[in-house]
Amino acid sequence: MTPDDARNAILDAALRDAPFEGWTDVMLAGAVRSAGLPDGAAALYFPGGAIDVIVFWSERMDVRAREKIEALDLASMKIRERVTQGVVLRLSETGRHEDAARRAQARLRLPDGLGTGSRLTWNAADMIWRAIGDTSTDGNFYSKRAVLSAVLASTAPIWLGDALPNKPKARRFLNRRIENVMQFETLKAQFRKATADIPNPAEILGRLRYGRPRGGVPTRRRKRRIRRGA
Repeated sequence: MTPDDARNAILDAALRDAPFEGWTDVMLAGAVRSAGLPDGAAALYFPGGAIDVIVFWSERMDVRAREKIEALDLASMKIRERVTQGVVLRLSETGRHEDAARRAQARLRLPDGLGTGSRLTWNAADMIWRAIGDTSTDGNFYSKRAVLSAVLASTAPIWLGDALPNKPKARRFLNRRIENVMQFETLKAQFRKATADIPNPAEILGRLRYGRPRGGVPTRRRKRRIRRGA
């Protein structure tokens, strides 16, 4: 059995037990035994305890959701549809084990899990943007993921609490949140367009301090004179 096989076996057992016992180290020890592994396997494969199992589960869901997103006909979809479908497919992965997911959310709200919960949400948002074809590398990279992280974090509890088939309440909530994302993207585009011809303040201040260099970049000798106040 490979390490990944062992981790998956422990996780599968944990997903059966966590709804009743919560994400605890006691539950993890029982999951290890259910997976047919020796007691020491918990420390070997999940040294951080039950939170490490939740992290592994989230990573597995990201991989599976990404495969499903990339299988969509993304070229024929508008950006709003891509984002919406990405979120739905990621939440659907969580919804396969809703009771375990609710207990995981509760576990990550404890002080030692807050940072982990935020990181996993960010990773899921990053996965969705990458899967739907986002190639931004500037400030948009972070703003897109920050906004979508907020969408995921606010929608997940609604999704898990919607007991009706197809999650109508959660989908309505999600659609409103996606509208916020689209408005934000529109405002950013309008701002960039409106400020495209505005000079860079840093460049202006640099010219006031040093003047416009002759021949482009100042030479090494000129830089030394500038530093000496020449």
